[in-house]
Amino acid sequence: MGRLVMKFGGTSVANIDRIRNVAQHVKREVDAGHEVAVVVSAMSGKTNELVAWCTEASPMHDAREYDAVVASGEQVTSGLLSIVLQGLGIQARSWQGWQIPIKTSDAHASARILDIDGSEIITRFKERKEVAVIAGFQGINEQTGRITTLGRGGSDTSAVAIAAALHADRCDIYTDVDGVYTTDPRVVPKARRLDRIAFEDMLELASQGAKVLQVRSVELGMVHNMPIFVRSSFDKPEDIDPHANQPPGTLICSEEEIMEMHVVTGIAFSKDEAQISVRQVEDKPGVAAAIFGPLADANINVDMIVQNVSEDGKTTDLTFTVPAADYNRAKDTITSAKAKIGYARLDTETDVAKVSVIGSGMRSHAGVAAKAFKALAERNINIRAITTSEIKFSVLIDAAYTELAVRTLHTLYGLDQA
Repeated sequence: MGRLVMKFGGTSVANIDRIRNVAQHVKREVDAGHEVAVVVSAMSGKTNELVAWCTEASPMHDAREYDAVVASGEQVTSGLLSIVLQGLGIQARSWQGWQIPIKTSDAHASARILDIDGSEIITRFKERKEVAVIAGFQGINEQTGRITTLGRGGSDTSAVAIAAALHADRCDIYTDVDGVYTTDPRVVPKARRLDRIAFEDMLELASQGAKVLQVRSVELGMVHNMPIFVRSSFDKPEDIDPHANQPPGTLICSEEEIMEMHVVTGIAFSKDEAQISVRQVEDKPGVAAAIFGPLADANINVDMIVQNVSEDGKTTDLTFTVPAADYNRAKDTITSAKAKIGYARLDTETDVAKVSVIGSGMRSHAGVAAKAFKALAERNINIRAITTSEIKFSVLIDAAYTELAVRTLHTLYGLDQA
């Protein structure tokens, strides 16, 4: 017998029929003798609807009231799933974040989890064999007593944090895909599902554009060494053996649990990028701070940075990328600081994409990036910028070449299905 946390996303609980399907997945694990906590998202589309209502009520709404409104989506789902489980003869009750409680910071709409007291749920596991159905994405700030939400994708984070607090054996994330793939199968049909992937690799994939899991949930899994299992909620519940070592899906775990580390694990890409070049800035101490300081103050995340110095060494060009959503704010911020920076002109480009090659095996292999640069050159794909880390390198290219670049690199590193 084990202890499981099962998390179901919006598409998995989109209507009553799908909630009944989720209940069958839960029943399967309960019948196998497991202690189960379920974390649910709002029904598909509901959070967007609630956000739109807040904006319609007032474009400059109070973030505390925004959280009170949008947290209700998960509350509805948790109640409905509890009702369906009770109808199947399973002891179940719903929990809101404040009832557990899930204690968070007071950053409304993007709160961080500080502490979770799982003692009452554990007691009910033992004394009542009760399934806890928990509203994801939400918590409470102890100082103010107000409901908080964790930001988009926060239900994944809730689930992993709750799994750690309950000392669960595993956190199962049920979604509309059946695991983590070497890249997006819609771009590369030969992409294959990974049986296992290390936390570090998954963290890079998630942060570089793969949308299977929220980045903070992977971070939490790594910190608490909590295995995360990504699987499909659309697999028939009756076709899955709950006692199998590993049913269909991808296990995210520590490197030590992976027998053979591949040099490259996967290829991620993001088209939500914008490039800004600050031209002919005087090459002197403090110039980088004058550019990136105001961007930091505006909470704009800068990713790739490339610096070129002129032949006479007196001026420099600084090129960097920002998320496309922050492009206009970043451009306005730099323009406002022109007097302090002292640049000649500002060049911008929004039709760009970032392609990232990720793999823990890079640590012990030389020339991995060089192979990619050569392969892209042979395809006449120009690289605008490059960044590297111990287990990843990224290239910035024209957006029109994204799919070609991803397919080329996927084949280059032997990731195509055999």
